[in-house]
Amino acid sequence: MSAAAVGEAGARAAQPLHVRGRVLVGPEDVRDELWVVGGRVTYSRPPGAAEAVAVDGWVLPGLVDAHCHVGLDGHGAVDAATAEKQALTDREAGALLLRDAGSPSDTRWIDDRDDLPRIIRAGRHIARTRRYIRNYAYEIEPGDLAAYVRQEARRGDGWVKLVGDWIDRETGDLSACWPRWALDEAMAAAHAEGARVTAHCFAEESLVDLVEAGIDCVEHATGLTEETLPLFAERGVAIVPTLVNIATFPDIALGAEGKFPDYARHMRELHRRRYATVAAAHEAGIQVFTGTDAGGSLAHGLVADEVAELVVAGLPPLAALAAASWSAREWLGRPGLTEGAPADLVVYREDPRADVRVLADPRAVVLRGAVLGGSVAGGSAAGGSAVG
Repeated sequence: MSAAAVGEAGARAAQPLHVRGRVLVGPEDVRDELWVVGGRVTYSRPPGAAEAVAVDGWVLPGLVDAHCHVGLDGHGAVDAATAEKQALTDREAGALLLRDAGSPSDTRWIDDRDDLPRIIRAGRHIARTRRYIRNYAYEIEPGDLAAYVRQEARRGDGWVKLVGDWIDRETGDLSACWPRWALDEAMAAAHAEGARVTAHCFAEESLVDLVEAGIDCVEHATGLTEETLPLFAERGVAIVPTLVNIATFPDIALGAEGKFPDYARHMRELHRRRYATVAAAHEAGIQVFTGTDAGGSLAHGLVADEVAELVVAGLPPLAALAAASWSAREWLGRPGLTEGAPADLVVYREDPRADVRVLADPRAVVLRGAVLGGSVAGGSAAGGSAVG
């Protein structure tokens, strides 16, 4: 964003904003309008309303990408300019709250930028030696796991990211990375620091030990089965399926089948049943949240695609929307469109509850009260100008 554009957005943030149409405060809470004053939401008509800029449409809280990687690409850490482009791409897609599920980059400088999404960091990935993507993770042995978890809990924003399973080159297939005793120590260390733990898991084998050790969330979770679904539901373990990433499994299998045929077959089978797995998790009462896994091999800005994939998998549209908005914000401890909350919201031309594909074309993006998308023209009922 140019300096002139930042200055213009700041000026507009200082002006009252009138958001009109259908404001989806929650699944069952729909209002006709809200106001933004001083960058915060209010439902009371403010002084100076006659000068307010107006935005019309269907309104959701800023979308949530609960699994992405700002500051990371396929080779490891990226420079600040690249990280900025990643964050801006997410913002343009309406993803205004990002849970960064592991990155070797220090992106704290983003917190000082009013024009970039808010990030909840999980520190750097923690993996077993030679059992993850090069340049991504701390690669350690089980005896050091608790210490590294404690370290990343203090560096992050309430989350720690483990690599729960990966291909074992000796067996030629996916296998769990950590013994149960190491996981017990690691979960205890994270929780003592007030942090939650999530883990990358493709396969079936790693899930029981992770859940029984006390994990809070599992990424991808393609290995869920009839045996483990009730365990996840009973323990309240959430999943972030990243279906747009799981779509790459056939290509991964194709590249691996010459050297690791068992791994290739396994990845194809996990891909084949991906939709049924997510549908079964939802039906079992497991919390499902939206995440794209952007920043590794995938581009940023795919949150609308992931919501659409959840619907293809069998989630009702309202549940898929909740996974990327109201429910996800509550799960991450961040407000939605409540009185006094920061004004982070997205405006659409049509009702996303009727067709989630509407999310792919935001009419306007409002971040910290500044309209960062859409155009200003025409008049409004409040006497100001309208963003159309």
